Amino acid sequence: MDAFVLPGFYVPYPARLNPHLEQAREHSMQWARDMGMLDSPKPGGGPIWTEEDLAAHDYALLCAYTHPDCDEEALNLVTDWYVWVFFFDDHFLETFKHSRDHAGAQAYLDSLESFMADEPPAEPSNPCEAGLADLWARTVPSMSDDWRERFIVASHNLMVESMWELENIDDARVANPIEYLQMRRRVGGAPWSACLVEYATGAEVPARLAPTRPLTVLLDTFADSVHLRNDLFSYQREVAQEGENANAVLVMERFLGIETQRAADLVGDLLTSRMQQFENTALGEVPALLADTAATPAEAAAVTTYVKGLQDWQSGGHEWHSVSSRYMNSGATAATEPGLKVRGRAYSHVPYQQVGHLPVPKLYEPFPLRTSPHLGMAREYGVRWVRAMGMLDEGIWDEKEFRRFDFARCAAHITADGGGDQLKLCTDWLAWGTYGDDLYPVMFGARKDVAGARAATARLTQILDGQAVPQDAIERGLADVWLRTTSGVSEHMRDLFRSAVVTMLESWVWEVGNQAINRVPDPVDYVEMRRKVFGADLTMTLSRLGSDGTGESVPPEIYDTRVVREMETAAADYAGFTNDLFSYQKEVQFEGELHNLVVVIEQFLGVDRWAAAQVVADLMEARAKQFERITEAGLPALFEHQKLDDAARQALLAHAAHLRDYMSGVLGWHRGCLRYGDSELRSRFIGFSQSPTGLGTSHARLADFARAGVSVPAASTAPA
Repeated sequence: MDAFVLPGFYVPYPARLNPHLEQAREHSMQWARDMGMLDSPKPGGGPIWTEEDLAAHDYALLCAYTHPDCDEEALNLVTDWYVWVFFFDDHFLETFKHSRDHAGAQAYLDSLESFMADEPPAEPSNPCEAGLADLWARTVPSMSDDWRERFIVASHNLMVESMWELENIDDARVANPIEYLQMRRRVGGAPWSACLVEYATGAEVPARLAPTRPLTVLLDTFADSVHLRNDLFSYQREVAQEGENANAVLVMERFLGIETQRAADLVGDLLTSRMQQFENTALGEVPALLADTAATPAEAAAVTTYVKGLQDWQSGGHEWHSVSSRYMNSGATAATEPGLKVRGRAYSHVPYQQVGHLPVPKLYEPFPLRTSPHLGMAREYGVRWVRAMGMLDEGIWDEKEFRRFDFARCAAHITADGGGDQLKLCTDWLAWGTYGDDLYPVMFGARKDVAGARAATARLTQILDGQAVPQDAIERGLADVWLRTTSGVSEHMRDLFRSAVVTMLESWVWEVGNQAINRVPDPVDYVEMRRKVFGADLTMTLSRLGSDGTGESVPPEIYDTRVVREMETAAADYAGFTNDLFSYQKEVQFEGELHNLVVVIEQFLGVDRWAAAQVVADLMEARAKQFERITEAGLPALFEHQKLDDAARQALLAHAAHLRDYMSGVLGWHRGCLRYGDSELRSRFIGFSQSPTGLGTSHARLADFARAGVSVPAASTAPA
């Protein structure tokens, strides 16, 4: 009996079939035979695949659907790649997951990865190595170095992160939803598939555009959609039959405590939401990117062809899942209703609802709250600094409000062991980031002025690069704190920190864009952008600068490992979600905001704000416990596997300690500051009569907010 009834699938583009299907079937069968995949034995006896298994799975059909326009040679090569990746998945399952052989699995993966090196081993020792060696030699010479590096990263993640699945199986642990989606992108292989889309379409993503938000969002939404769809079709095989626990339906079941059918329906909604996020990005953000970057006709054509290739993959992948014998697919249907339901829900938010105070649920608080002894000094210094920058003269804040916000206290918790100068710097970054986050809704959000927000962000970016003279408070503040932070640091760390600041600036524009169309963000996009809006990337990088101002004791690639990346994002989520709970009334009732995780969950799950707030608290607990798991077990294992020296180990331990202070400090500050209480909010918003001044604020009108009964809207977030 099937575990659930498949939900209706949102498939907005028709699937098309490559005419070279039969040739690819014949070629791939012979290729698998030549590589030894059809007689490779299971540890318990019998082959992993028979010829009948491979024919029934029909990976040539998958590739003919997902790459409908490529020629015969390209289709044969792409099909071989998919035969290889599915064989790898099954071979790893049979050889290492069932036996829980961690040491053998790690050695196997290390050896396999060596076949992507410039000088691979002379002789493969198993079918996976033989297949990879053959495919690598046939593919890489026709692509650019930039594509090659991206494909290596995607292939590395696909192979190496299989250890994450093995560890969770060994511990009988089901990941939390945020961790699962992030890790599924790495181990699930869709970014790897996207690289093959570039190969099959002959349209490489231009290197200078690949790291931009529109193209990274396209890749992430493509990956999530591919994986969520696969999880729905493969639940019966993976969870019920094979004992796997890396499946989105199971993750929803366990985290929300709901029935399997309800979990499957929610995964279907999330799949639809991610596909619509793909559409929004492709139709809105990508054209703007091409215009802003003055893309050449060749670059624009490559990006457009790549987007179409990803669309073809989505539709073709669905069609293949619907007919492949590998999956549960009875009753699989494509329908328009899921798209209408999810899209309508995203635009249904009513601003300025009189929600009243939202009690914060009981929170998991595993880390002690510590405070710098220099707090008193930093408080008085902070007032002098914002006054000198002009932040008390533009109608956004006055001195009384600034003192009540008490950013120095937040800084004192976050940098409890830092000296006086470090505490001053942290205080200034918190003040500047929150000032900007309060200013953008007034200057641009209420007027739906996305173009104005983009122009202001462009000027602030020029300030970072010394290409503009500061004209107002936010520009003067950034120029001052940027110079003090980056003086004497290495070029690498300066570039890294600049990227973190620009990321935060661009996230403010993203908020204005959503506000302009009254769109509650897609849940995954919200969580990932929340880190940027809150300034988590900036805080993490500031921590990495270290006491010596270089932050170079840890090899840069270590920060891209699963262990460190998950440690940092878990801490960022705990802090950002803290703010969403405490600032709910301020944002929803007084600012007409929709960028709040409680609102996002209300919309997505169809629950009231009290139930949504509890889900947020549960997510905070899950992320904090994941952080604890990483620091207790993940970091020591990383030290040994990467053979890090003592300096690098101590630097990472210090970084983890700083993140503990960050989580506890942000929560402690929210509990003690006077920014979010009901009486404080009514006094601030209803009694505030000063009109904002400064660059761009001459067009802000109090009438814009009359429907809310307030004067000037302020922040959408806590200290950035």
